[in-house]
Amino acid sequence: MIFLGDISGRAGRAAIKTKLPGLIESENADFVIANGENCAGGLGITMPTALELFDYGISVITLGNHTFKKHDIASFLEREPNLLRPANYPAADPGKGWVVIDIKGVKVGVLCLQGQVFMPPINSPFEAAEEAVEEMRREAKAIFVDMHAEATSEKAAMGRFLDGKVTGVFGTHTHVQTADEKILPGGTAFITDAGMTGVRESILGMDIAAAMNRFFSFVPEKFAVAEGAAFLEGVAAEFDPETGRATSVKRIVY
Repeated sequence: MIFLGDISGRAGRAAIKTKLPGLIESENADFVIANGENCAGGLGITMPTALELFDYGISVITLGNHTFKKHDIASFLEREPNLLRPANYPAADPGKGWVVIDIKGVKVGVLCLQGQVFMPPINSPFEAAEEAVEEMRREAKAIFVDMHAEATSEKAAMGRFLDGKVTGVFGTHTHVQTADEKILPGGTAFITDAGMTGVRESILGMDIAAAMNRFFSFVPEKFAVAEGAAFLEGVAAEFDPETGRATSVKRIVY
């Protein structure tokens, strides 16, 4: 399987279109999970951009703190089971935080969580994870978790909390890929942050000049997503379909 970090804007979507088929072939991947919360203009996701990513071969799209930046996404979240907002959002919010899909006869679960540290107030991701994983394990052989969080310690804590209970815990949100991919003692693949799918010559996927101006002036600056050649970052993982334990994990820069 392949998990891709935050897809940033039009350039990130273009990279998915042109590069993902080759990456799937080279990694012999059966399915792809990607964080898409920044794919529409750098903030949020829309129905057309979500459908675009599904058409390009992504099986499940996870989101994060920008889930509802585009207000019209709410109704689509209710209709599309493979588009996930964080499971620790209020239960009354549109959509849901996890799904179980069939991959060549193997039931695979995907769970989306959002951290609390340095993030908007939200319910505990640990409590939400415990409840969701218990429910998913009734039918899923393997479970992959997108832990969308700012603090590296909170992501590491989630990896340890779910070690042996899920197949993989992969961090997103910071747009900077970390070099700590590993298989934890209980058989769970982990990386603090999968990175970003977007323009390399940018600041976290944002236009360099616009980002720099935010550090030098209090005058509001329009959010500007970088344009240009983009790359894919994430992880590729393999797992035992009988036990759900990860057998390998490696970083991807493609």
